[in-house]
Amino acid sequence: MKILFQPIIVSIFLFTIFLNAQNDTFPLENKNVLIVYGGWEGHQPEVFATKIASWLKGQKAIVTISDSTQIYLDKTVMSKVDLIIQHITMSKIQANESKALENAISRGVGLAGCHGGLGDTFRENTEYQYMVGGQFVKHPGGQVDYTVKIIAQENPILKGVNDFSLHSEQYYMHVDPAINILATTRFSGDHDSWIEGVEVPVVWTKSFGKGRVFYSSLGHNKEDFEIPEVWEIMVRGVTWAAGSKMN
Repeated sequence: MKILFQPIIVSIFLFTIFLNAQNDTFPLENKNVLIVYGGWEGHQPEVFATKIASWLKGQKAIVTISDSTQIYLDKTVMSKVDLIIQHITMSKIQANESKALENAISRGVGLAGCHGGLGDTFRENTEYQYMVGGQFVKHPGGQVDYTVKIIAQENPILKGVNDFSLHSEQYYMHVDPAINILATTRFSGDHDSWIEGVEVPVVWTKSFGKGRVFYSSLGHNKEDFEIPEVWEIMVRGVTWAAGSKMN
């Protein structure tokens, strides 16, 4: 009996290792991801949606893309989704759509996004801002040279990422004290002298009910995502928000 069953046991063991290896290689495999884009065209929402969707498909995720917040009312889609990536600057959302989004995140769906696509959205909707953990208020000087300081290098989203500099919009944010700050930036005061030396969060995570929320204020245009650190932070944040194991 031992001789007969041993090959079966070994086969099952090897198959389990194979599955785990596959999951490690593609942590988002079979995750249902909804990408919702729109709003101010200056942030190239469709370009971002296409880029992140292409990466997700490479990770073997199941991707749905919508250019309307009405998708949040689609019970079939929302019942299956594991992660929502939103890229809508400003714009408006209907109360029932907003509530559906909040309910989804509260029950455990992840939420991820960047720059104005998540942090400068639905400016009149304080419930939405409460969920995200912050709101853009200004970028003094427009596009400027600034440095991103990594303060949580042991966090899997930023492990191995060092401080870096870029030329882009430096977001001054009003933030929730409950956020978990992973990276910050310091304002020079060259454009508004009274904020000289003020340090503002750039990357954070937070909880909203059972849901994971990830935000990065980086990503004003497609060129920003060509900076290795910016893109690496984005895709790691997406992976974390989906509840997937980080490699």
